[in-house]
Amino acid sequence: QVQLVESGGGSVQAGGSLRLSCAASGYTYSYYCMGWFRQAPGKEREAVATMYTRGSMTYAADSVKGRFTISQDNAKTTLYLQMNSLKSEDTAMYYCAADRRGGGTCWRPTPPDWGYWGQGTQVTVSS
Repeated sequence: QVQLVESGGGSVQAGGSLRLSCAASGYTYSYYCMGWFRQAPGKEREAVATMYTRGSMTYAADSVKGRFTISQDNAKTTLYLQMNSLKSEDTAMYYCAADRRGGGTCWRPTPPDWGYWGQGTQVTVSS
């Protein structure tokens, strides 16, 4: 059973930074795509950043490029999202997601393409 547990959310002023963590267990971590999504009130869930756990390629939405960085620890059991220069529009519930890579890219912006989800961690940015 795949389990994803997010942490690190909180409240921060605009321009500040936060680092989100996602502890993963219950599967062969190395063969998966991992990603971060977010959902603001009244809006659809959107992809923020994704990566393949066995490679260095990462992907990010245009809205966060240059500000957010996705990474993993050396043991490949924890996924991170470093968020810098935060804006009020980054306020949302942030979710960790995972799915088997298969033969395709790990840039999968459509939530139904991901099979496993965490419970989410709230990020609030005040201006």
